[in-house]
Order: sequence, then C-alpha cells, then structure tokens
Amino acid sequence: MKRGLLSGVLVVILACFADRAMDAAAVVPFAEMKTQVFRYLDSTDTDEATRTLQAVLSDPDVTIDQVIRIIQTERDYAPQPTGTIPNERVDVQGRAYHLALSVPLTYQPAKGYGLVVCLHGAGFSGEAYLERWQARLGEDYVLACPTAPMGAWFTRSAEELVLATIRSVQRRYHIDPDRIFLTGMSNGGIGAWMIGMHDAPLFAGIAPMASGLDNVLMPFLANLRSTPVYIIHGAKDQVMPVELSRTITKELTRLGYPFVYREHDREHPMAGGHYFPREELPELVTWLNAQRRNPLPTTVTVVRDASHFQPFGWVRIDATDPIAAFSEDLVGKQDDRIKRREYARLDASIVGPNRIEVQADRVQRYSLFLNEQLIDSSKPLVVLTNGQVSFEGPVTPSLETLLRQARLRQDSRQLFPIHLAIQVRKQPS
Repeated sequence: MKRGLLSGVLVVILACFADRAMDAAAVVPFAEMKTQVFRYLDSTDTDEATRTLQAVLSDPDVTIDQVIRIIQTERDYAPQPTGTIPNERVDVQGRAYHLALSVPLTYQPAKGYGLVVCLHGAGFSGEAYLERWQARLGEDYVLACPTAPMGAWFTRSAEELVLATIRSVQRRYHIDPDRIFLTGMSNGGIGAWMIGMHDAPLFAGIAPMASGLDNVLMPFLANLRSTPVYIIHGAKDQVMPVELSRTITKELTRLGYPFVYREHDREHPMAGGHYFPREELPELVTWLNAQRRNPLPTTVTVVRDASHFQPFGWVRIDATDPIAAFSEDLVGKQDDRIKRREYARLDASIVGPNRIEVQADRVQRYSLFLNEQLIDSSKPLVVLTNGQVSFEGPVTPSLETLLRQARLRQDSRQLFPIHLAIQVRKQPS
C-alpha cells in the first residue's frame, strides 16, 4: 500500500512539473508573438516592417483573435517624463516641429488618459497655450500643443502635424483612444474644424473657438455625424465675425447633429471680443469629461475631395468621378469644382443582420472594413449600393488585412480583419 501510495504521489508531482513546463512553453511563444506584433505596428523602417509582417503571417499558431487581444490589451508603457515639457519635437516628412506637452504629475502607465490637442492662433506658439489649459484640465488628461508656423492650421502639412502629434504621444503615454479631443482658437479653431472634419473618426469631440469656415467647406460638416462639437465665439469679435459660427450652427441644426454653442459678450483689453475667456473653460472641461468616442457607429457619412482618400472609420472612398481637389492649403486654389462644391459622398448604414446599405454620389469604387462587432462573418453578407445589390456572399477574415489596417490606423479600437472592395454601377442616364 505504501509503495502504491508513493507511486501515486510521484505521478502527481511529475504531472505538475509537466504542466508547468507546458505553461512555460506556451508563455514564450506568446511573448514572442507580442514582440513581433508591436514591432510591426511601431517600426518606422519599411523593410523591417515587411520582414516582421511575413514572420507573423508564417507562424501557423498565430490567430486573429490573439492579435486583436495583443493590440488591445498587451501594450507596455515605459515610465515617461511628467509635468510641463515645453521643448518636444515632432518630425513630419523630414521637418521638425515644436511640441509642448503637459502630463499629470500623477501619471501612471497602467491607466488610460484623455488627450487634448490644442491649436494656437496666429502670432502664438504651442507653449504659450499650455498655461491657459493646465490648471483646469486636472489629472485625467495629457495636453499636447504643437506649433505651426504663422498658425497656418488650414494646410495639409498642419493636418499631418496634428496626426503625427497624436501618434507620437500615443506611442509613449497610455492614451485612451476613445478620449482624444481637438480644440483651437482663431486660426487654430479653423484647424480644429478642418482637421476635425477630415479625420472625424479619430476624435471623441472637437471644440473650435472664435473661428469659422469658408462656404465651400460647409459640405464637410456632414462628416461630424458621430463627432460631438462644442463651439465658443464672442458676439463682439471683430477679427472672426460671430456670424461665421452662427452659420455653422444653422448647418449642424439642419443636419440634425448634436452640438453645444456658447456665445459670450466679453471683451479683452487687447483682443476685444476675439479671445477665449477663462470663464468658459470649466464648462468646456465638464463637456470633455462626458464624451466618449463611438469607434464603430452603425451609420457613417463621409464627404471627400480628391486629396483625402484615407480610411474614414469602416469605409473608404477609393475612386471617384471628377471632383474638387484641394491644394496644399486645402482651400487655396478655388477652382470651379471647389466653387461648385463638387465632392464625393458616401452614406453607409448597417440596417440589419449582415445587411449594409450604401448611398454613393460621384463614387466609382469604395471599400468596407469590417469586423465581428459589425457583422457575423460566419454568415453571408449583403451590400446594396444605391438600391442595387453590389455584393452577396461570404466574407473571409484575414490576419494580413487586420495587421496592415492596424499599422495604418494606429487605433486599437478600430481593428478590421475584413476588407471588401465594391465597384459602383453607373446609374442609367
């Protein structure tokens, strides 16, 4: 009996050691997988990224669900500087720009923080705007204030600077992707409108102040269907007439989109009515605290000119009829198509289980990017474009599609393993 008992104990002990060995063996591949995934997502070397992608794809044990889990929950954040950091740099296409940061002294890498990107007005810098915001934002936000020469936030390079700023901060600090906000004053407010409209799926909200839009840009307000707006303008503004914001609010009301409009009658000794009163900041911060981005809305509206064909949430316009094309300053050369506001538009809605309806205007081809939160990939999908069936059948999730889109978007809440390209049939004339 004793010998049998000892033998049984020995078997149990050996089994425990075997289980631990198997667990250890399982941990190593997952750790390697995690390293490879983030190396691919973060590498600035195209050749290295290509090699890493092929290494991940050639591993038969890597699954789509594992990679999604890694991207969403497994990123490590090293300790970073906190407090006021006035002299950061952001590189955009070989050019260095100044960036001022404010990071809570209580910052903890394990916690996700909101990010407020603030765009200065003409004659100012990003650093000059830090003090205006720091005291009010509190301990739950990182504040990023880039500097654009002359405050020209309505240019293509300024748009790239804002996007690069967000990516730079996200790589180093733990930012909640559903709490990224864009705000700006005067020229910076114009930039908040322009960049906020073109890149709306990135933001939980935009807050333009003392600014406005050219009439030819009004159609792009439709892009803000799922992006809340908070507008501040002085009634006595002599630089940017208050009628600019009033006109925008009328269009947002016509669209049925939510917004907050604050019109104040205060005047500054130097700036008159063209300024951002400190008294307005507490209510704006309260509004920021209440906003959370919906990364996967079931209805998406996108209006594009010919220079903005990047993904917009789970859709992308790929090819169009002849439409307006903006110059470097996005509205500078107002050719006839810009004056006539000839843009491409796509309205896409998930209207039932695995049924998507799309209305397309001046669009020849578009893409849908899908995941299991939007559809059930185990069942056939139906896509109707302008009332006609343009796709009907199965769709296949792809690990390569997931990774390529994740690297392009750098958004852990918008992960798409399915890419479906749709050709739009010409309507009978």
